[in-house]
Amino acid sequence: MKYDADYYERGIETGKSCYQSYRWMPEATLAMAMAIIDAVGIKPHHKVLDYGCAKGYLVKALRILHRQAWGVDVSEYAISKVDKETNGFCTTVKNYHNGSDFPTNFDICIAKDVFEHIEEPALAFILQYLIKSDKMFVVVPLGKNDKYIAPSNNMDPSHIICEDQYWWQRLFETNGWKVVEMKPYLKGIKESYYETYPHAHGFYFLEKV
Repeated sequence: MKYDADYYERGIETGKSCYQSYRWMPEATLAMAMAIIDAVGIKPHHKVLDYGCAKGYLVKALRILHRQAWGVDVSEYAISKVDKETNGFCTTVKNYHNGSDFPTNFDICIAKDVFEHIEEPALAFILQYLIKSDKMFVVVPLGKNDKYIAPSNNMDPSHIICEDQYWWQRLFETNGWKVVEMKPYLKGIKESYYETYPHAHGFYFLEKV
């Protein structure tokens, strides 16, 4: 899958994703960032990595809220569209791994709506690489019988992994992460799903072993 302009700007019409005109939405993104800060316990002195940051909107929101945040993404297109306030704080995964001036050690890693896009062998490598962080907060869509619980998640062809909460827990634990807590709901994040599909997503709080 190529995460290009069609994916982010014309995803529905091109059949590449569920995104359409992917843009900065301050009220929703700031509320989500605040929910993550509170739930994970992100303090001003913590260094935070948003793994799979897309256009860097969560990084932007965290920095508005006085948190030290950076982001990486596989999409060169998305990184090229990072807002000027976040320019320099987001880079491609390639540059991140190649040892540029970008930080490589973080206290906390966030991976929201990212891991389901990655083949399991590559994901295992990433999880072991991110063990440099002390904590990780992960949000993934959950599946049952090879279908995502929330039908909208089945519409994105870039979704590769469709598994239940226990599969994800085993994956994390096999690759150096302890599952401290898993919640099916977190106020401020994906609330629109909860009433109809209360078990559609897993919110994982992880600590390195």
